Amino acid sequence: MASPERIQSKGRFFAAMTSGLSLFSNAMHRSVNGLLRYEGVEVINPEGEKENAEEEEQRARWKQELISYGEASGEQIKDLLRKKSFKEAITLVDELANEGAMTKEMLSFIHAQVGFLLLFDLQFKEAVDHFLLSENMQPSELFPFIMRDPNRWTLLAPRKRYWGLHPPPTHLENVIDDGLAAIQRAVFLKKAGVDTAVSEEFLLNPPSRADLLESAIENMIRYLQACRERDLAVSVREGVDTLLMYLYRALNRVEDMERLASSENNCIVEELEALLTDSGHLRTLALLYAGKGMSAQALSIWRILAMNYLSSSSHKDQFEETDLQDSSRKFSFGQETAAIEATKILEESSDQELVLQHLGWIADINQVLAVQILISEKRTNLLSPDEVIAAIDPKKVEILQRYLQWLIEDQDSDDTQFHTAYALLLAKSALATSELELSTQDSAGGMPQNEIEVSELGRSSIFASPVRARFQTAILYRRLGQETLVLQILALKLENLEAAEQYCSEIGRPDAYMQLLEMYLDPKDGREPMLKAAVRLLHNHGEMLDPLQVLQKFSPDTPLQVASDTILRILRARQHHHRKGQIMHNLSRALDIDASLARLEQRSRHVQINDESICDSCHARLGTKLFAMYPDDAIVCYKCFRRQGESTSVSGRDFKKEILVNPGWLVTR
Repeated sequence: MASPERIQSKGRFFAAMTSGLSLFSNAMHRSVNGLLRYEGVEVINPEGEKENAEEEEQRARWKQELISYGEASGEQIKDLLRKKSFKEAITLVDELANEGAMTKEMLSFIHAQVGFLLLFDLQFKEAVDHFLLSENMQPSELFPFIMRDPNRWTLLAPRKRYWGLHPPPTHLENVIDDGLAAIQRAVFLKKAGVDTAVSEEFLLNPPSRADLLESAIENMIRYLQACRERDLAVSVREGVDTLLMYLYRALNRVEDMERLASSENNCIVEELEALLTDSGHLRTLALLYAGKGMSAQALSIWRILAMNYLSSSSHKDQFEETDLQDSSRKFSFGQETAAIEATKILEESSDQELVLQHLGWIADINQVLAVQILISEKRTNLLSPDEVIAAIDPKKVEILQRYLQWLIEDQDSDDTQFHTAYALLLAKSALATSELELSTQDSAGGMPQNEIEVSELGRSSIFASPVRARFQTAILYRRLGQETLVLQILALKLENLEAAEQYCSEIGRPDAYMQLLEMYLDPKDGREPMLKAAVRLLHNHGEMLDPLQVLQKFSPDTPLQVASDTILRILRARQHHHRKGQIMHNLSRALDIDASLARLEQRSRHVQINDESICDSCHARLGTKLFAMYPDDAIVCYKCFRRQGESTSVSGRDFKKEILVNPGWLVTR
């Protein structure tokens, strides 16, 4: 048996050993804490790889911050999140943030963690709200939820597990299926008296899979739309826009798809080609092609759509509308839309083969668009005129004519072939048109239109008579509805004042006369104002012109005595018209006042009934019976009033036919 001294020495030895271990543990704890607080520390992946070293360093820094404001608070937040007490956890986090005990990076970390927990809890709206509050969260972290593995976008997702409180990322359909299974289990457990962490709302009213999937996609769209405004890496931007298009297609949000495709975007077309083609969203695909500079592919789709719009009657965009150039021609709105979109591409394209390849079907839909393509100044290199003229359908005379006019007048072409072809077209148009009949054929050489002859060469016969050529040009412009050009030719070039005024009469609008007056007062090209013509117009059609506008058109140097008599007559006529209108207005107002007074008089009439009063129709005593009084003061009982009606009196007078007029201060009998 050991002596007491030996036992006491052993006790002192173990006590010293325990104290030494405690000191060593405290020292190690202080050294680790000091190491974590050292900003320049390098954190190495335990597996020896450095690809996630930056992420590990960030997690180490967050751990350091957690220690700095107290390990108890961090554990409390984790515990609340494990119990799905999200509101209490966020309240605690906000309090720590307001006290300055938590940095923005840590706050962003916790919001992202809460968002993922809510996402797996099928609370998609609240989850996205927290994702949006997380400034450091990358949109690529949600890519695995949108598209199934394997794909190029899920590889961009960083390997973040946060506190490891939620399952690994998986497709939204899997998240919803697992969540619905958990709700079903919770329902059975609740019947057995076991409490669960599933939301009481889900237990009382379990949601459908379709509603949950739609809600999930809509909120994912909301998050990706917000991320488009952030400064992201190129690859992440491509993923955001491409997957946003994928989600739009899932909900069949066609307008959003086309809006995204037509705006500046980072979509990867190769990833969306098969998807949009299979789902039939060819318009969106064409807009994507055009935005990425793939003109040939975009034009091919627009051509297919134009043909489909023509043959299909079930498309939502299809309805008939009248062509502005030809009221007898109808076109489908879908066709017109396809042609307009194709025109936008071809206007900027310098690929002559591509332009001429698609010019035909656009011209079949709208010839104005075809001309717009040919004369576009947006392209860097002009098209070859010979190739263009050869490609134009001979039946499309207006296209060829407008193109030749552009070459001659705008491009100052001196090629005699173009001038001759243009002259021949003008002559043919003049011979075929009988709508405009001018009264001054003598001034055009004394020849009627049907006797104008064009030789086979046509090089001199048309231009030998400039007046005749301009006459034919006016006919053509009139047919095309170019009012300004017709007036310029008739009034300024031919100086045929009567024909110009007659054309204004056919138009029938005051602005046409004002436009002609402007031409007379400012002929341009250094010519003197045509004052006599202006006076003639004011004398013949002054009632169609506003005197104030007329005076504004005259220049300060114009001698007003030239047109003073005419302007004075216009002013007097308008003053007379104004005063006449005032008189009519005051008379009408007086009649209205007189009628109101008469009506008030009628409503103010009183009648006294006593025991001796009798009905003027049945001669029964009225007593306390209901009675009625006619405008001629006849009194009848209600029974007789119902029998005779309210418009015919006892005397047989019909007040609807024989109106009773009470004398007034203006109206007398």
